[in-house]
Amino acid sequence: MFRTKKALIALIACILLFVLSAPQAYCQFKELRILHLNDFHGFAAGKKLIGSDEMRGGISYVAWLADNLRKEKPTLLLAAGDMIQGNAFANLFQGKPVIEIMNKMAFDAMCVGNHEFDYGQDVLRKRIAEAAFPVLGANVKGIPELKPYIIKELEGLKIAIIGVVTEDTPIATHPRNVEGLIFLSPIAAVEEYVKELRDSVNIIIVLSHLGYNTDMVLASRVKGVDIIVGGHSHTQTLKHMLIGDTVIVQAWEHGMMLGVLDVTVRSGKIVGVNSRLEEIKPSHMKKQGDVAQIVERYTRQMDALMGETIGEALVDLDGENVRIRETNLGNLITDIMRQKSSSQIALINGGGIRTGIRKGAITLNDIYSVLPFDNYIIAMKLTGREIKEALEHGVAGIEQKEGRFLQVSGLSFTYDPKMPQGLRVTDVSVGGVKMDINATYTVCTNDFLAAGGDGYKMFREAMKESKDFSITANTIKSDKLTYNDSGLPLRDVVADYIKEKKSVAPTTEERIKEAGCNEGVCKQPGNPSTLRYDR
Repeated sequence: MFRTKKALIALIACILLFVLSAPQAYCQFKELRILHLNDFHGFAAGKKLIGSDEMRGGISYVAWLADNLRKEKPTLLLAAGDMIQGNAFANLFQGKPVIEIMNKMAFDAMCVGNHEFDYGQDVLRKRIAEAAFPVLGANVKGIPELKPYIIKELEGLKIAIIGVVTEDTPIATHPRNVEGLIFLSPIAAVEEYVKELRDSVNIIIVLSHLGYNTDMVLASRVKGVDIIVGGHSHTQTLKHMLIGDTVIVQAWEHGMMLGVLDVTVRSGKIVGVNSRLEEIKPSHMKKQGDVAQIVERYTRQMDALMGETIGEALVDLDGENVRIRETNLGNLITDIMRQKSSSQIALINGGGIRTGIRKGAITLNDIYSVLPFDNYIIAMKLTGREIKEALEHGVAGIEQKEGRFLQVSGLSFTYDPKMPQGLRVTDVSVGGVKMDINATYTVCTNDFLAAGGDGYKMFREAMKESKDFSITANTIKSDKLTYNDSGLPLRDVVADYIKEKKSVAPTTEERIKEAGCNEGVCKQPGNPSTLRYDR
């Protein structure tokens, strides 16, 4: 006996299709698997999180797991952006080893992330040319090598994969890296291609480097998207989110988890999904040999250049929480910047600090991992009003753990996240004295923020008031600048400082206070490991 009328109807439909000579397999259930990574940032060797001695991640272990999971059912392996830039393993070779690894792992597609632009457009084109898989960017105009979508066929099913990147890319990388490019609305781009593809394919996947919150908006606004495989916010989706009929997944960061999404299809339509994140724990896994060889080859080259011990950290240096609170590593870096430029104040975006350093020996490689960008120090004259505006902008995105959150030196302030954006910052002091909004101060930052990166338009606008303001490929000019050495990267300044001091033990000093905290201890907004918007 049939338990439901739907089951009886389905059987009759299949019998009719068979009689009419349609493929009998069309009525059968098909099991597909999507494996996904995002925000790998070149952490090929894995890492130990501060406070733990357990190694996490390691791309050769990810590859081993992916190979085993692929054996169980037809599989797509996808990457949701920010793969080739970040850790020194990638940066020393401008992302080339990551592409080699991805080729060996046989990725099916990748969407471009904002950090894929960090080496400039010429290098990005080279990496795309080297890739044995398509790199997608449906909302980017100006790089023809970026395809808007591809169609893959798996188990007789046509699967469209559309790739999009955040339209904030022009402020999430240095402006010189995207000169001449146009970043369209990703939602509009997806809607356009869904309309074009919906009637000719069975499944539509959006490979997204937009961030989890924007993925949810996309799913609610654009009908016809079956799956969104996301990146950019470094989110752990332990179980998939369902918005309408759209499934959303994301797999944290740095190759410490591999996303697994199992899909059941019948009559060409998705009828069931099951998702999970597989933790990458080397103690429980094996290395995939071919990938391990690539990692070892480039690691030897990296260690030859950067394995030198330059000093010692007497405490753990916290680079994990730089987007939500004052940290001792943020204090150390901004103190060094302020000293080097002889400025009254130092400000740096938390997103410019990419990882922490564990207590113990500090190598040059550690510094390059903490500060992977080719940023240099710039100091300028700003009014108290402009500084206040910058501080407000920094705390405006704290709920999403955006990279614009500032680490500071030479000043202190209080903010109240319950207040409206633009009205959160109070009690700003410079050198222990209340800041005068009409006075002028010397403020150092990095050239990324000085050029308006992360939305800090007040820096760029302040400098544009000068007669000779200009931004070229390598330098920023303005008569408001008080320090500007484009030939000395910030990371080298920090490395030289540690070499000279031999040991460092920075502390937090309540430079940044949240209103209403109980003795300086506050409940931070969310889990730092689950939601973070990149840079």
